[in-house]
Amino acid sequence: MTALEQAVVVVPAHNEIESLPRCLSALIASSMHASIPVLIVVVLDACDDGSDRLGERFGPNVHFVSTDARNVGAARAAGFVYARSVCTDVEPARTWFATTDADTIVGSQWLPQMMAAGADMVLGTVRIPVWRLPVEVARRYLAAYNSKGPRHDHIHGANMGFRADAYWGVGGFRALSTGEDVDLVERFEAAHMSIHRDARLSVATSAREQGRAPRGFADHLRGLARSPLRRRTGET
Repeated sequence: MTALEQAVVVVPAHNEIESLPRCLSALIASSMHASIPVLIVVVLDACDDGSDRLGERFGPNVHFVSTDARNVGAARAAGFVYARSVCTDVEPARTWFATTDADTIVGSQWLPQMMAAGADMVLGTVRIPVWRLPVEVARRYLAAYNSKGPRHDHIHGANMGFRADAYWGVGGFRALSTGEDVDLVERFEAAHMSIHRDARLSVATSAREQGRAPRGFADHLRGLARSPLRRRTGET
C-alpha cells in the first residue's frame, strides 16, 4: 500500500471543556510517537461552555473549528472536510484519518499502531477505567464485551481510523445523530475495503450516563443498569 505522509485526527466536542484538555494532551503525546506530521482538528459543535478558549493552550498543530449542527456525524464530517481544505500538499492516498471522542484518552502508541496495520480501516476497542455504575453492571458489561477475543466485532467512533482516499471513496461520515460510526463501517464493508479489528488497540473512555448522542454508548450503559445485558445500536 502507498506509504503514509501525514495523519489527521478529528475530535467532535459538545460542551466538553472539562474532559477536552486531557483528550488533547493524550493525542499530542501520541502524535509525537508518529513518524509523520499529525494535525488534530477539534470540532466544537454548538458549544457554549467556553471551549473555544482552549485553543490558546495548545500548539499550532491543534486546530479548532466551530459548527452548530448538534449532530455527531455532521461534526465528524466537518472536521475531515476542514482537514482536506488545509492539508493540500499531500494526496489522500498518503493521508491517514482517525477520530476519537472528547471524553476519551488514547495511548502513546495509538496512532503508530493504527497506521502500522496496513489496512484501509482499523477498529479498536474501549475500556472504562472508572465506573460510576453498580459493580454488577460493570461485570455484565465486561463479560459480554470481552467475549469475542482479539478479533472483536465492536465499532466505536472513539477509536477508529482509515485511509483518507478510502474514506472519501465511500462518501465519508453522514449527518447521523447516532450510529454514524456503524454506518461508515458498513459502507467500507460494502466497498470490500480491508478492515483490521484489533482488541489490543484500546482507548480509555468515560462511563457517563448522559451522553452526547441519542441511543449511543451512554444510553447503552443506562440500559445495562435497568435490564439484563443486550445488544444495542450504540454499542456494537
